[in-house]
Amino acid sequence: MTHISTSPVSSALDVLGTRSQDDIDIDLSVFATEESSQAAERFDDCGYIPLPGLLTPAGLDQLRSEVKALTPLTQRRDFVMECMGGTPRNMTTLGGELITEQAPGISNLYQSAQLMDALGVLLQKQIVVADDPVERHVLNILHKAGDTHGYHIDDYPIAVVMFIESPTCPEGCGRLEFCPAAVGESDSPVDHPPFTRSHHAGDAYVLRSDRLNHRVQPIHDGCLRTVLNFAYGFDGEQIERTPSASILYS
Repeated sequence: MTHISTSPVSSALDVLGTRSQDDIDIDLSVFATEESSQAAERFDDCGYIPLPGLLTPAGLDQLRSEVKALTPLTQRRDFVMECMGGTPRNMTTLGGELITEQAPGISNLYQSAQLMDALGVLLQKQIVVADDPVERHVLNILHKAGDTHGYHIDDYPIAVVMFIESPTCPEGCGRLEFCPAAVGESDSPVDHPPFTRSHHAGDAYVLRSDRLNHRVQPIHDGCLRTVLNFAYGFDGEQIERTPSASILYS
């Protein structure tokens, strides 16, 4: 279950309550930045909102413990995703069904009413859990030189990505890249110059992941990037499914 740490936030978030009895610490105040009233508009424009420090130090330690316990269940993936333009997948993964069975803290954090309500306030839409048990929460680990999660779009519209580990090398690697998804055009990022964003362990971000081509830059030797990806839908909206999640996480 999820313990929510709070500090003074906007009146919109005050109605969400201040605590629950769960056990993963997150800081809801990161949803109430000075620009929060324009967050939904900015999200519609660019499809990305950073949530720096969403995981408290205690929450980060708790998730690291759960991820460590899950590591023996992960599977190595090295292939190209044909249904996403033949882009590479060189990474270690674990799908949602095993996470539900083996990591109740992660599963309960994903379903936390306070987290989902905070997202709903931020985006000005009703958020619902993913109906696909494989894709709803997944673990992605990049740990070998050249590991990358190649360009793709997701089935579900909202991805909340939480950083358990993030590369700290001075050259920079493992960064998020995203650009508008091509419609009737080339899927090459050359035609849609990407934005690049870096994050630290404990940070998170929200991405409009069904509309933006996005990838993780290849990591360097000795670096580690470990994230949890939470997938959500919008109430009443249909999901157009691809086989990519089942290929990568089943």
